[in-house]
Amino acid sequence: MTVLYLADTRFPIERANGAQTMATCRALAARGHDVTLVVRPDTAPVPRDPHAFYGGTRPDRLTIRTIPAPRDARLRRMRFLVEAGAMASRWPGVILTRDLGVAAFLLQVPFARRARVVYESHGVADVVSAEMPRLLGRPELAPSAAKLRRLSRREARVWRHAAAYVTITTALAAELESRFGPRAHLHVVADGGPDAGALGLPPYDPARRPVVVAYAGHLYPWKGVDVLIRALADVPDVQGLIVGGHPAEADRARVEQLAGSLGLASRITFTGHLPPAEVAPRLAAASMLVLPNTASAISERYTSPLKLFEYLAMGRPIIASDLPAIREVLTADQSALLVRPGDAADLAAAIGRLAADPDLAGRLAAGAATLAPRYTWAVRAERLEAALEDAAA
Repeated sequence: MTVLYLADTRFPIERANGAQTMATCRALAARGHDVTLVVRPDTAPVPRDPHAFYGGTRPDRLTIRTIPAPRDARLRRMRFLVEAGAMASRWPGVILTRDLGVAAFLLQVPFARRARVVYESHGVADVVSAEMPRLLGRPELAPSAAKLRRLSRREARVWRHAAAYVTITTALAAELESRFGPRAHLHVVADGGPDAGALGLPPYDPARRPVVVAYAGHLYPWKGVDVLIRALADVPDVQGLIVGGHPAEADRARVEQLAGSLGLASRITFTGHLPPAEVAPRLAAASMLVLPNTASAISERYTSPLKLFEYLAMGRPIIASDLPAIREVLTADQSALLVRPGDAADLAAAIGRLAADPDLAGRLAAGAATLAPRYTWAVRAERLEAALEDAAA
């Protein structure tokens, strides 16, 4: 099958959406599909090679094309839509995108000339738009009522007209169905992670000391890193490792200042942003891995976090917030300890429990490792094929 993947973003990009896009395209190409990924050019002073940036394989069946990007944001978006639309109109296969605006643009043409679009939803657009300013601590960016109505109309159009529709959680699929009604060719496909064997990590040793609690990912307030730092203040014999933090954002300074104010600067290592290929080797020192998301619509229903599947592949015990979307993957006391979202004392208690009980840590590590093969990128590509085949038919 020939797949045109449209992603209106600079590429490579340091955020999770770039890693997810690249891994999905690679995995589809590895399964024999001819994939063309269309993006905007890199904006680094010296353009980076996406394959080198993300590490891993360079499939022969994956082609990356760029659409030139004007400086003005509106012109940049317009150019991408027009050129992507022209490609889609001539494309012999299926179009895949996680960009709601791109999908809505392609689906506004009459049925006879409509591209066979598979839309991959990562959240209800108007809910995400309304929630994100609060989660980022930027209430001044709250969207207007008119924008929220426009996003809802766009979502409804894509829901009605996409040849196939993919959501990353069951909860998201249920919410869309309750809002817009049932539809055919709806698929739930979680995100993915690396193959455990490819990481080449040493076996997990639950008795290893010192105890290191690690987190990898963005440092936005809703990700819960602040909660983790407060929890570490209550477990004095444990060290912390925080991998992530974009240099252009203020979040790293915020969490480092919090650590300093609690007297934890000497116990927590902050690596800052690392290239994706360097994350797993740094996390190899971890005694346990933490996913401390706070409660929100995004965390509860719309999240299928890449770090969770990376954690599974590493075969370390996991402590995660007890949220519905997380429970679609993890089972309490079998593959993870689940704690109350936003509760630093509960998280500290779970850290202390694992540190004091190597047998429990070993059982949870084994439980996580057992889940890992179900959530590789190769498995994700296989599951996506059902949606692609629906669209092609």
